[in-house]
Amino acid sequence: MSGYWPWWAGAAGLALITINYALTTDRSFGVSSAWDRVLHWRRERRLERMDEEFTDDRARAEALAAATAEHFGTGPGAPVGPPGAYGTSQPLEADTDAEPTETEDTPVAGPGPAPLVTQAALLVSIFLGGLIAALTSGRFHLRFDMGPGFRNLVTADPITMLVLLFVGGVLVGFGTRLAGGCSSGHGLNGCGRLRPVSLVATAVFFGTAVAVSFLLWKVI
Repeated sequence: MSGYWPWWAGAAGLALITINYALTTDRSFGVSSAWDRVLHWRRERRLERMDEEFTDDRARAEALAAATAEHFGTGPGAPVGPPGAYGTSQPLEADTDAEPTETEDTPVAGPGPAPLVTQAALLVSIFLGGLIAALTSGRFHLRFDMGPGFRNLVTADPITMLVLLFVGGVLVGFGTRLAGGCSSGHGLNGCGRLRPVSLVATAVFFGTAVAVSFLLWKVI
């Protein structure tokens, strides 16, 4: 480990990257969500074009109100305003005597996902950064297995190793989407913002990693 950064330098570097990404894009840093959006870039690009038609919050609210009236009608029991944010309730009848304010007319919505090109640039930067670090340190070595530690602890058979790595990758991807984020999204951003779901998710996947590592190294 002598050739690696000390833990405090790595922590400071990750913090700077996370803060810079949040200040630059006004969104949370996450790798799994970026990978998912880049894989489905046609769908995401179509959604971005649709969002570009409603750059104004007032126009977006009017479009939502028109779509709501078209779908539910304009009868006495129909909602008269655009739907609010998830988890909030809206009155069914409007107070005609009250003067509408700016906050009443225009709902405040949180920022949507980062632009697709930003997500793609994030993934490319991660690959190029790792490649540059490996080349400059003289440790770049192309290999097609997990090294002697994996061979000694798990298996040395290349077919079995490939199957285990594929199944493990599928399970990691499934768990990441099920938890709503990966270690970068929950561990760096969510915990930094003290979000309860991120604190629980980070405790679960780090605790599982510690338990599995102990099982491999001490028991098996």
